[in-house]
Formats: sequence, C-alpha cells, structure tokens
Amino acid sequence: MKEIVLKKGHNIRISGVPSTDSQSLITSKKVGVSPNSFRNVKPKLMVSEGDIVSIGSPLFYDKTKPKVKWASPASGVISKISYGARRVIEKIEIKVNGKDKIINDLKNIENLQDASRNDIINFLLDANLFHLIRERPFNRVADPDKKPRDIFISGLNTGPIAVDLSKIINENKAALQTGLTAISKLTTGKTYFTSSQNHNFKNVENQIIFGQHPAGNVGIQIHHTKPIKPNDIVWTIDAQHLLTIGRLFETGSYDPSMTVTIGGSGARAPFIAKVNACVHVEDLIINQNLNKQKIRLVSGDVLTGQTISQNDFLGFYDSTLSILNDTVKRPFLGMLSIGNSSTKYSLTRAFLRLTDKLFNFTTAQNGELRPMVPISAWEKVLPMDIFPNELYRAILAEDIEEMEKLGIWECDDEDFALCSFSCPSKIDVGRVIRDGLNLIEAEA
Repeated sequence: MKEIVLKKGHNIRISGVPSTDSQSLITSKKVGVSPNSFRNVKPKLMVSEGDIVSIGSPLFYDKTKPKVKWASPASGVISKISYGARRVIEKIEIKVNGKDKIINDLKNIENLQDASRNDIINFLLDANLFHLIRERPFNRVADPDKKPRDIFISGLNTGPIAVDLSKIINENKAALQTGLTAISKLTTGKTYFTSSQNHNFKNVENQIIFGQHPAGNVGIQIHHTKPIKPNDIVWTIDAQHLLTIGRLFETGSYDPSMTVTIGGSGARAPFIAKVNACVHVEDLIINQNLNKQKIRLVSGDVLTGQTISQNDFLGFYDSTLSILNDTVKRPFLGMLSIGNSSTKYSLTRAFLRLTDKLFNFTTAQNGELRPMVPISAWEKVLPMDIFPNELYRAILAEDIEEMEKLGIWECDDEDFALCSFSCPSKIDVGRVIRDGLNLIEAEA
C-alpha cells in the first residue's frame, strides 16, 4: 500500500467547529437545484412549475450530453423555476410534500462482479445520477462516452469545518464497497481510494495520506499518485456520493441523504446534521439566532465556497455551510500595531503565539490588492511539485504553451485556495488558475 506524506499545507484554526458526538436530523421544507452551478452544462428543462416529482425523477438534462440527467433530491411539487439573463436557468425549487415517494423501477444488477462497463454506465444513467462523477482536468461533469485513465476517490476531508469522513466510512463499509466494485468497472486503469487510514477495500488501490490541508483534495492525491498529462482523463467521486452510488446498486433507488456540517466563527451553535441534498439554507440556520448578528453565509468551506443568502440552497457538491462573522473593525495603524495569536492570525509566526485556541475569523481581508511580492508565500502551502508563481504569470500572459509546461493540466482552483489565503498581496490565486483552465479548455 502506498503512503503519501505531505510536508506543506496548513490547517486553518477557525472557531465554530461542531462536535462529532451527536448528529441532528433535519427535514427540509423545500430543496433546490441550480443548473448553472455545474461547469459547462447547458441545461434543458424536463419539468414545469406545478409538476409533481418524486425522488430520482429527472429535472433537466445537459444539451451537450443528452444522456446525462439530474435527479430530483426530494418528492414534491416544482414550486418555482428562476431564470437569469438570456433565460439561463438559475434555480429549480421543489416544495417537499413529505411523502418520500421514490422512483424504484430500476432492475438491479444481480452479479456486480460480472457486470460490464456498459451495464454500470447505463444503470447510473437510468437512475439520473451520472452527474455524481466528475472529470479532471477542468473538474466538470464526466462524459459517459469517454473512458477515464483512472478513477480517484478521496476518503479524507481536511478543509475548515469539513465533515469527518472516517466515521461515515466505518459505519457504511458494505455500501461503500458495493460502490467501489461498481465504479472500478468504469476504467481500464486503476481505482484509487485515499484516506488517513487503511480501510482494506477490495477492487481498488488503497492509499494512506498524511499531512495538513489540502491533503484531502483529490487533485493533490492525483498529483502524488499519477499526475495528469495532456489528453488524460481522470474521473473523481466524492466519498458521500460514492456511498449514494453504493446504496443505489444495493436497493435500486436513489437515497439523497447526506451528512453536512454547520459552523464557523459566526455560528452560535455549530452542529452536524443529516439532510437531503440541496437543502434550503433557512432550514439549517433556523436555530442559530442570527437576526441580531451581521454574518456571511458560504456554501462550502471558507476557502473554496460561494457566498449565498438564507433563501438559497446548499450547493450540490457541498457538505458544509460556513457561517462567518461579517463585522469588520479596522484598527488605527493596524499594520504597525503589536499583536499576538489571539488577535491576529499568521501563517509565518509573525505574531507571538500565546495560545493554540481556535481563531475567531471575520470576513476582513486585512489589506487591499497590491503588487505581487515573490517571497515564496504560495510555495510554502502548496504541496505540489510545480511553480505557482511562474504559472500565475504565464496565465496572465495567456501563454498556453508555457502554462502546459508548468503543469496547468493537473491544477484546479480549489488546490490553490490556501495560496490565496496566505498571499501577502491579496491575490485570488485560485481564480487566476480557473481563468487559465478556462483558456485551455476553450482551446482544447
């Protein structure tokens, strides 16, 4: 078994981490899917306002890949379909009726070990759940007509306030093994399952990884196992979505439940909950007493998530709702004031560390965008054998040949989130990496 040891990275000591001792069950009053949140998907509606849907019934499909459809995460009535500029579908809202009617007419594959790749692909397509699989480069929904070189699953979350996957894995090993057996049929290469401990799953290459964030990012694991080269296609699956696939092959129906964490510096009562996918944010914060507090809600972790409102829904691939204190106080001559680790946060030990307590982060950027200072701040937190500074410059120059030489094919913006966090020049490095990927994708 391969062991990966990372010497770079950083675990952000943010306050508001929920206790793992208990888990709440939240029943959603409504759920919502945002088609425009899936990269490079051109949605075509299959429902209208007022239609009755069941768990697993199709909501829309991708015009570029018509076989790939999106399943409803709840039973109920299509209450609202929101459109943006040029009639772009922004949101499909479902008012949950609580009857939990499930589409369960899929014919189970009797012998999964002897099933062919086409059998597995068609089963996922018929269940309207193929979009659980994403592909690298570009981190977009996979194409069922393409064959991946390898498949990677990360069984480790290292992001701030992220769900602890170890408990989920240990409690659902049988279903996860079913999912891995099915998924391993989709590639002629290898299927890798990487975690912080050896779970001894069959039909896959088990790997152990040690290190700080972003050790749990699948892109980092791919880089240290078998880097992506031009024209390579690698598929990835979130661990909780792998569990969904495993249950699908066991029961023939879609189980949209997932475990999420709600916490952060602005959370009054951080907790862990079991909810439906794409849950309404208001259902998650109803007990947080946030009315008298200025906060920012983020779907996902604080490094890679998207700002949302309480009227929005948790992102399909997100399992964290981050609540941040949005009250920003600007101290007089802040750069010259003497601080310590209880008042100022530093990755470079610039301030005296008096305690290892969790830090009460706010949304303050603590400075404005300024000229880039190449003092290796990015390199110290990026556990990849590439040159981020040089790659950043190549992207700004739109030099595609230089970008490819510097490893743009194996990059993703989430892997550079810590670079943005640690950057003394306040550069959003992750956004620039995404711009580079978009440029490469347009030329491909």
